[in-house]
Amino acid sequence: MATGSTEADLMADPTAKLPDDLLVEIISRVPFKSTRCCKCVSTRCQEKSCRGGLLLRYSRLGLQNDWPLVASPEMATGSMETALMSDPTAKLPDDLLVEIISRVPFKSTRCCKCVSTRWRDLIAHPDHREKLPRSTLAGFFYKTYDIASRPYDSHGYLSVSGNWCPIDASLSFLPKWEKIDLLDCCNGLLLCRCSKPYPEEPDYLVCNPATEKWVTFPANEWSSESYARLGFDPAVSSHFYVFELVPAVALNWNLKYEYNIEEVGIYSSKAGGWTHQIEWDDPIDIRNFSGGTFLSGVLYLCSYHNLVAAIDVEGNCRFIPVPTLNDARCGPYIYASRGQLYVANYGAAEVSIWVLEDSSSEDYWTLKHNASYLQLFGSSSEEYYGVISAHPEDDVLFITVETTLPGYRLQMKLFSYEIDSKELRFICDLGWTSRCPYLPYVPLFSESLADGH
Repeated sequence: MATGSTEADLMADPTAKLPDDLLVEIISRVPFKSTRCCKCVSTRCQEKSCRGGLLLRYSRLGLQNDWPLVASPEMATGSMETALMSDPTAKLPDDLLVEIISRVPFKSTRCCKCVSTRWRDLIAHPDHREKLPRSTLAGFFYKTYDIASRPYDSHGYLSVSGNWCPIDASLSFLPKWEKIDLLDCCNGLLLCRCSKPYPEEPDYLVCNPATEKWVTFPANEWSSESYARLGFDPAVSSHFYVFELVPAVALNWNLKYEYNIEEVGIYSSKAGGWTHQIEWDDPIDIRNFSGGTFLSGVLYLCSYHNLVAAIDVEGNCRFIPVPTLNDARCGPYIYASRGQLYVANYGAAEVSIWVLEDSSSEDYWTLKHNASYLQLFGSSSEEYYGVISAHPEDDVLFITVETTLPGYRLQMKLFSYEIDSKELRFICDLGWTSRCPYLPYVPLFSESLADGH
């Protein structure tokens, strides 16, 4: 900060020109546990966070409940100095206040909404989505197939990040349909297909489990036989897209075993309807159980032919070759992390992770990591290993180990694997009723479904 403009200095340290007492007051408005994170903003913030004066501002109630203090009624009147102590951010411009709020962890921004109406509005404003901290992985939705204890083709939820975001796996806030089929999950929103009594056509439903908001829209006549994927990026827009992948059998019942995708339909919540219905000249075979990845306005899907299909919101499709393994057990798995696209290839002996550097060049993929199953789990011909997902922010893979038990029942165990440290951690036993796809769930606490219920 020795050189450069004042504006650049403020962006490097947005609290540079604040007096000490005002800075301490601002820090006191975030949850107590988050003051440890405030120490990382700058040396000055570290010093002020460690001073006894800040600790005196926290009541025992604040320490226990991890909640920001609210100014007392006595501070509502008096001099300008008293007014500033009541709302120490009153004279700060919006962009500077947003910069300060962006320095606290995501979970604390929810508490920051309680400081004042202004803070709440700034945090909720669409223009600040990219700057403010975003949510992180909470768990997985998955399908279950246990006829004895629950309806066939039901779904469950598994938390992998503690109980900071409890979720009702039954989605009991939704209206009752004959059947709700969970299809996809993208950045906090779930896509479901809701069946009605025959001969009525099903509806599609998009919901936010964190806010219990939902919206429905009509499906197409062939939707019950189609695959559907969700595209949504809250950092770009509050609107979502639904990609309906129509196989040959849905268009012609005489083609009983033809599941190559021949058409794609695209629904836009902004337009309020189906905006594109495109026929592909060369049908492709999509791995319908592998899920999809939506990144930068493009839906990426795995094919059985060592290709990744990339479909944009206009329905344009192109294909990206992926690295191949001679002993590959099945097609690759794709996922997004830190804004990049990755592919996991698993063969008979090892799993390899590749990152897409530049899809316009000849060398599409760069090898990031590989690990042998013997190194991770020990070798067993009775076990099957698969990468089911990855952490959206960290280099962590989630791997299932599937073992066949007597009676041909499947035993599923879930592990996490830290790529950098090569640390393997057992998470839980999934039992024998869970089935893919395992859909990573990142809670979204904003009111994104503005037209929903």
